[in-house]
Amino acid sequence: MTRTARAFWVRTPGHGEIRDIQIPDPAEDEVLVRSLWSGVSRGTETLVFRGGVPGSQHTAMRAPFQEGDFSGPVKYGYLNVGQVEEGPAELVGRTVFCLYPHQTRYVVPATAVTPVPEHVPASRAVLAGTVETAVNALWDAAPLLGDRIAVVGGGMVGCSVAVLLARFPGVRLQLVDADPRRAKVAEALGVDFASPEDALGECDLIVHASATERGLARCLELLSTEGTVIELSWYGDRRVSLPLGEAFHSRRLVVRSSQVGTVSPACRATRTYADRLALALDLLADPAFDALITSECALDELPEVMSQLAAGSIPVLCHRVRYPN
Repeated sequence: MTRTARAFWVRTPGHGEIRDIQIPDPAEDEVLVRSLWSGVSRGTETLVFRGGVPGSQHTAMRAPFQEGDFSGPVKYGYLNVGQVEEGPAELVGRTVFCLYPHQTRYVVPATAVTPVPEHVPASRAVLAGTVETAVNALWDAAPLLGDRIAVVGGGMVGCSVAVLLARFPGVRLQLVDADPRRAKVAEALGVDFASPEDALGECDLIVHASATERGLARCLELLSTEGTVIELSWYGDRRVSLPLGEAFHSRRLVVRSSQVGTVSPACRATRTYADRLALALDLLADPAFDALITSECALDELPEVMSQLAAGSIPVLCHRVRYPN
């Protein structure tokens, strides 16, 4: 039997649309999922929407269930929470997270979905992919008891990192952002806030997630001798210039990348991708994460809303998409 669904596609750079599509019946080892919520990963998805994925990264940037190719037409996204309608008995009726684009119903292998813990609201679970990125970043960063830490860039990823770091005992932690409106978010997260100009220096560790050249340069200024910047920003096809002269070498500073595409080497021998995602979902029991969801729309509104997100006209962290019952 042929089933239909509706999905968001980027037709050409800067132009999205909702398409009617056909989906198959699930095979024995597959599940049919009805979407409840999906989330827009603003930095990456607006980059895809604008057509800013460099050609050299077209393969590396593919989402697990992406259809089409960059720069379009392409169906892209990876923050989806739904309910299993058909599949193995142990999954039917369960709320699950899946790295799937914005679509009303979909069929995937049963192994591609992760049950959402009962103590985590489905509406909050759309953050699982972002919190997973934060978990991997902190595995890479390996913060120590009593570290002086800054998170520069108060977007979805930066705020997720800040929530987790706030659990570390004895750390001096600041969320640093050029937008003063992020102060309210930081307050909701229980984290100290500072502008780039007023941020505390002599940091042992900085996690950078502002995706700006100026932000990364400021990170180097805020580091203590032999301090480390964990770079989480994705710049797409933009080039970044850094002041690697001056005191960069004499102070033995470190800039190290972190990317969720692979499990951190620090935990790779003992943790799988599934372990990491399950941990992220469990951490979402903390209601502080609700402060990261700042706007919402229906699926039919997403093409227009994505244009506004890409233009920066909506001051948003996570934008959530709701689906009809």
